[in-house]
Amino acid sequence: MAVDRWEQKLGDPDRVVGVVIENIMSALNRKELENLERRELQLTVLASAFVLVQAAGLAMFMYPLVFLHPVGNKWTLRVAFFGFCALTPLFVGYLLDRQRTVRKLKEQILAELDRNVTLQHQASVDLLQTMPDQNHFWDRLTMEYRRAMTMQKTLSLLLVKAKPTTASAKNDGSSESWSDAAKAMSRKLRPTDSIYRLSTDLFALVLPETDVLNAKRIAVRLQEELQEIRTKHNLSFDITAHNYPDHVKSSHELEDIVKSLLPSQDEWAAPVLIEKVPAGKV
Repeated sequence: MAVDRWEQKLGDPDRVVGVVIENIMSALNRKELENLERRELQLTVLASAFVLVQAAGLAMFMYPLVFLHPVGNKWTLRVAFFGFCALTPLFVGYLLDRQRTVRKLKEQILAELDRNVTLQHQASVDLLQTMPDQNHFWDRLTMEYRRAMTMQKTLSLLLVKAKPTTASAKNDGSSESWSDAAKAMSRKLRPTDSIYRLSTDLFALVLPETDVLNAKRIAVRLQEELQEIRTKHNLSFDITAHNYPDHVKSSHELEDIVKSLLPSQDEWAAPVLIEKVPAGKV
């Protein structure tokens, strides 16, 4: 019941692990951000210097009219002159303060974006870890095969093999590329279908009461859904369809097909027993 409940949630993309986190941002280019921040600071300093130079020039032209040859009330002119001189550094200080405030806000936004990326990656890892594995798959495959054989129904099995298209692409078992692929495939499944992760790059989809033609149609829809994942993560997907009773006649044949795609496991070498020879017989 727990496995079926997970499969139903996976079939609905809006309820995968409670919430589906869309991949809406790429990796932040720190060098470009620092370069942009440096240029913005230079622009602010240039604007402040321009304001100071203009204010100093204007004060020099105002000085003779205020102190040497005043016209009208000299105290009014002097108050206006000192007020102008006081407002100039205040305005420059305001520009620098706004620059500092905007920089702090940008740092907070970048920190929040980094936190969201970390949470998104963690959600992808949790999704992969909670997916049914080989043990659940073998049990489900055996049960569906017996049901199909007893009720004379069809049973289809889709095997999705993913691999990096370039040598530089990472083949990380916990990366979000595999999680995005699983969520993309789940959007094209029916409520009765189920998806399993058999290995790092191998997914199996069990499709009860599905003939060869419908299985191929589902495979085509999966390829269309995986197009964005293929472009985004540099992955290629090979989807093969296997049907009972058209392609195989027993559950062992299905198991052999699946096992042929699983990564081979190294067998432990049996220890070699060396018989000790008594010292007197040497």
